Amino acid sequence: MPADYDVPAETVVFETDVKKSRFITWIAHAPSKADAQVFIQSIRQKYPDATHHCTAYIAGPPNGGAAIACDDDGEPSGTAGKPMLNVLLHKGIGEIVVVVVRYFGGVRLGAGGLVRAYSSAVQMACEQLPLTRRVHLQEGEITCDYSQEQATRYILNQYQAQLMGCQYSDRVKLMVAMPGEICNDLTRRLLEVTRGQAEVVWQDL
Repeated sequence: MPADYDVPAETVVFETDVKKSRFITWIAHAPSKADAQVFIQSIRQKYPDATHHCTAYIAGPPNGGAAIACDDDGEPSGTAGKPMLNVLLHKGIGEIVVVVVRYFGGVRLGAGGLVRAYSSAVQMACEQLPLTRRVHLQEGEITCDYSQEQATRYILNQYQAQLMGCQYSDRVKLMVAMPGEICNDLTRRLLEVTRGQAEVVWQDL
């Protein structure tokens, strides 16, 4: 079953200076690769005269299945995008995009200095980032007799299950979605109330 994970609750910006270079870090919510790319382009347009627009994103769950990418945008290879992405992966935050805008201040930082500067910029911005929990919803189908529909709907409401659809034929079929960790409890309760006559099928369970 997919795990729950944290995602950005809002967009934040954090600015810092390192040896006269100005680093402006933007972090935003990015459920998809397209969302991440749109945000990156908006920041490029916001700071068209910047020296670099380095980026990293995890567009999806942090525990696998996400579109992941990073870009040094002209900085020496491996000194910006990858360190930024490593910070995000260590945080375990999903659906996140970060852009670090750099205005070169005339003092070269060297490879090690760049890695520290970009990593630190993202780290400090993440410390100010409000998070919200992305709860995985398990989908399922509950089939019951017409005489049991009212009681079944009452129990679904008690468990705060989302009713996605309903079909009527020889029996009633209810399509629902709810947090995966309470699916088994709901199943037991429904079987108790319907004396084992309800059919409950959960996807991927």
